[in-house]
Amino acid sequence: MVFNDTSSPLSLIATRRSGKPRDMIAPGPTAAEMDAILALALRTPDHGKLAPWRFVVIEDRDALEALFVDAYLAEKPDAGRLEIEAMENMARQGPALVVALSSPQPESHIPLWEQQLSCGAACMNLLSAAHAHGFVGCWLTGWPAYSDKVRDAFGGPHERIAGFLYIGTPGREPEERPRPDFDAAVSRWGGPTKG
Repeated sequence: MVFNDTSSPLSLIATRRSGKPRDMIAPGPTAAEMDAILALALRTPDHGKLAPWRFVVIEDRDALEALFVDAYLAEKPDAGRLEIEAMENMARQGPALVVALSSPQPESHIPLWEQQLSCGAACMNLLSAAHAHGFVGCWLTGWPAYSDKVRDAFGGPHERIAGFLYIGTPGREPEERPRPDFDAAVSRWGGPTKG
């Protein structure tokens, strides 16, 4: 199925692709565009209306780079130059960067799994909203997403970094990647088998 009408919501969904942060160029979203993208990200399925997620817009890349490198060296003091450069690059790529935090409310009767799914849906809404605004986005995790020291810079011990969401202008056309086989991923259920 092909959608050619670029003003169509279906076309927006059909054409959204992740762009590599290293290939993103300026401009990124303005402050107003970022706020609009984030407002759309918040319109997500959320059982219990808990908002079990948060977004942190990174404004100081120097501080983020120092955080990544310091945290990495604290855990891996013998790290080589290439590993350190990887942390530096991760902090600097893409014109705009948002940290997504899963922030569940454990006292709620809503299962943790449903709260985590809501966080993932909010991240996907953010990527779709960025695409609708004419930008490309990418959702990465990597080592910093699993570092307690990095997490603590943005939140508390009950939270987890769901990912780093990069947003910018594509420096080159994002590559289409193979998609799951429809018949392998989709089935139909007509009730239990009679036997």
